[in-house]
Amino acid sequence: MKRTPDSGRSNGKTFKLDGVTAEMAKRFSKPRKKKFGLSRTRKHTMNNWASDKSVWLFVLVISFSSSNILFAGSELSAGDGKDYSKEVVPLVEKSWCETPPPWEIRIGVPGWFAGLSGDVGVKGVVSDIDVSFAQLFRHLTHVPIALSADIRYHRWEFFGDGQYMEVGDSASLPGLLFTNANAHVKYGLAQAFVGYRLINCDKATLSLFAGARYSYLEGDLSIFNNGDARLVRLRELLGIRNKLDFSASTDWVDPVIGARGKVKIWKATSLYAQGDVGGFDANSGSAFEIHREGRTIVREPVDSSDWSYQVQGGLEFQVSRWFSTQVGWRYLKYDFVKSGFTNKLDLNGPFLQSVINF
Repeated sequence: MKRTPDSGRSNGKTFKLDGVTAEMAKRFSKPRKKKFGLSRTRKHTMNNWASDKSVWLFVLVISFSSSNILFAGSELSAGDGKDYSKEVVPLVEKSWCETPPPWEIRIGVPGWFAGLSGDVGVKGVVSDIDVSFAQLFRHLTHVPIALSADIRYHRWEFFGDGQYMEVGDSASLPGLLFTNANAHVKYGLAQAFVGYRLINCDKATLSLFAGARYSYLEGDLSIFNNGDARLVRLRELLGIRNKLDFSASTDWVDPVIGARGKVKIWKATSLYAQGDVGGFDANSGSAFEIHREGRTIVREPVDSSDWSYQVQGGLEFQVSRWFSTQVGWRYLKYDFVKSGFTNKLDLNGPFLQSVINF
């Protein structure tokens, strides 16, 4: 180091070291210390940034992994070389035979607008009546009463219906007298069955059933007196003296077997059908009828029988969850002859029923 001539002064402001004053050296020395301090701060800041960077990098890795899991389909399709986007996932089809709920209760009010035709006899006097459906309302003498019930538990069914009606009409007396009579027929029907479903699906059912049919018949006859001499003999056979008005009644129970079914054909519309046969001569016995023979009237035995047949069918509309209606046709045929009573009536006509479902 080379001293200058003024290097011996001690005021500290005028001496020079290689042309640099002590004051300048002092200034340069201070920044070095500050510079050293800044480097430590910057190092600390970089360490924090490095740690933050590691955290963010960890978050990005997790996010990327999650996206691969969520969108694995596209990765798989790219990995195995197959284009899964064009494949259609098959739909799970419902079974055609879905089992209905275990309980079902239906209460109905049937309207059977049946005409009456055929032979009806009381005390052996058989008359022929014919009241068609079109004439039914004019010949009704009593408001018909009808009710039906249908209860099902799983595959077991308990159902039945009943009806009562009265019809009056003029009747002819073929083979007896050359005259007519007024006939008043009271007819009652009640039937109950127990069935088992062979097919128990929501869209189709098929049942076999067995039960009983109760029938009631009462006939009132009023024969016109046309002066025929054979009327005296007729009164003797009937056990009446003066008037030719008489009535009698009978009732019987027939065993019945049958089948019924229903199939849904479109949305809330179903096709139903039912048929049965009953009687099987269970109530047959002795029978007789009164006939004209020459100029007199005789009482002759006839074959006794006890049969009945029924067929009905139509459409059922499920209007709502709680209400449905049936529109169809019903036919019932009797062949009952016993103890002077004859019931060979056909009940035939349209059928309408309103049903409440529980």
